[in-house]
Amino acid sequence: MSEQPRTTVLIIDDESPIRRLLRVALEPSYRVYEAENGQLGLQEAASCRPDVIVLDLGLPDMDGLTVLKRLREWSQAPVLILSVRDREHDKVAALDNGADDYLTKPFGTAELLARIRVLLRRTPGGPDEPEHVVGPLRMDLSAHLVYVDGREVSLSATEFALLRVLVLHAGRVVTHAFLLRSVWGPQAETQAQYLRVYITHLRKKLEGGLSRKLINTEPGIGYRLLWTDEAPVKS
Repeated sequence: MSEQPRTTVLIIDDESPIRRLLRVALEPSYRVYEAENGQLGLQEAASCRPDVIVLDLGLPDMDGLTVLKRLREWSQAPVLILSVRDREHDKVAALDNGADDYLTKPFGTAELLARIRVLLRRTPGGPDEPEHVVGPLRMDLSAHLVYVDGREVSLSATEFALLRVLVLHAGRVVTHAFLLRSVWGPQAETQAQYLRVYITHLRKKLEGGLSRKLINTEPGIGYRLLWTDEAPVKS
């Protein structure tokens, strides 16, 4: 019987202690590749075609955001940003330019591994797939039906459109601007109150009978549809 290929992770980070720490944490489960700068990272990404990429923003030869933009010209591999930059606008810029998640240094390896698992379990396929399942949530895009734990949930057209965007990006942080643009159009990118109202409506309808959250707030950035094993218990 042939051995199944292992899932691959590419680390692009100029700090050798960080790369060493990540390799120790990841190697029991994944095949790990490393790059110490942006140019080498792009070359490694092209040659090894990783399943997920862990990318630092502070690289010596080019900004990590530039690396991210170049990656997104040809690769859809999930990208987890791992950076000391903790300002809101840095996080938003990375997420708006194609990053799937953002974790600041210092970080816990358990959280890092959990986030990588979520990225690797992302909803397969694209918007053409009629049915998507995320934890207790099932969404039939063609029939416009939503179920939570087998219970049908009635949504307005706007609520359905908002949930659709979150489902298609399940496990990923979706920025306020992206959600507003996707549901209400580009003219609504500054109308954050729309989003707060409809997210509140969605939470009430979807989470009413659940002990855990489905939609998590990423303060100042956006929202994330959670998988069951990462969802916090509602307080």
